[in-house]
Amino acid sequence: MRLFTALLSAIIFFASPATAAQMWDPIADNEKITGPESCAECHADTFRVWEGMHHATTFRDMPRSDAAREIADKLGIQRIKTEPLCLSCHFTTMLTDTGKSKPVSGISCESCHGAGKDWINVHSDYGPGADKDTESADHRAKRLADSEAAGMIRPRNLHAWASNCYNCHTVPDEKLVNMGGHPAGSKFELVSWSQGEVRHNVWFSGGVDNVMATPERKRVMYVTGQALDLAYALRGLSKATEGATYAITMAKRAKAAMIRLGQIDEALTIPEVKEILKVADAVKLDLNNEAQLSGAADDVANQALKFTEAHDGSALAALDSLIPSPDAFRGTPAA
Repeated sequence: MRLFTALLSAIIFFASPATAAQMWDPIADNEKITGPESCAECHADTFRVWEGMHHATTFRDMPRSDAAREIADKLGIQRIKTEPLCLSCHFTTMLTDTGKSKPVSGISCESCHGAGKDWINVHSDYGPGADKDTESADHRAKRLADSEAAGMIRPRNLHAWASNCYNCHTVPDEKLVNMGGHPAGSKFELVSWSQGEVRHNVWFSGGVDNVMATPERKRVMYVTGQALDLAYALRGLSKATEGATYAITMAKRAKAAMIRLGQIDEALTIPEVKEILKVADAVKLDLNNEAQLSGAADDVANQALKFTEAHDGSALAALDSLIPSPDAFRGTPAA
């Protein structure tokens, strides 16, 4: 019950109306986790890329690190892999056996794309006698629609999977930061982090090359990322109870995101960005202001969703100078 309550709180903590129905819930979906090996049956090249990423190696390396042990000691945590504060971000892939849940990997396929039990067979069924290359267009359209309806977060659903990124990369827990000394989030930026080590686009090129996102896609990713960065910073600040490291960092993060959104607005008129900036200008980045900050976070997240649904990036070339170049990508993509 303690695990249930703490993990559920971590997810609800940040889930806005725009994202709650799309983000995966590691508690509600725990018994639906199938594990990364079930995806590897078809996505062998992608699985190989994942195995070399920090998302995978954190399962082994993080609990052994001196920094993690120091944080755990400050919080009175004995076993990192059983502690809700750690599980909810570092070990999100848990399998259930005889009623008990156990982490089996770090951040894996289902951490981003949703627990697979209800959709994995639908997603991999190309029709009688067909395979990936011979599947009919009608069957493919229905297969993908049915997969999403069953809970799969496909790559095209940018807002949903990016929300899963920010849910952890902004660290949704004040105690973990102020008492434990955990960083109050990483220097996460959606384009540079998704196009570096984490990039796993080999499926789309037949396993020939781990291709970069198109310029159009990166434009949409950049704007969406800045909007979600602001939304999650506002929500974090709304829950802060003391003027210490966590609150200060969240306020600074919100201000930095506002500046970058202002740069986007100067470069190109985007209705959703203008609405986000109106919301940001009206909110006070103060403690004991939960209602206003939480409402603003919801509004920003909703505008981010509207943006991803309305734009394909083809009319956003004016933003190219703002988007991180390959030399700023986080890590090196697997060949």
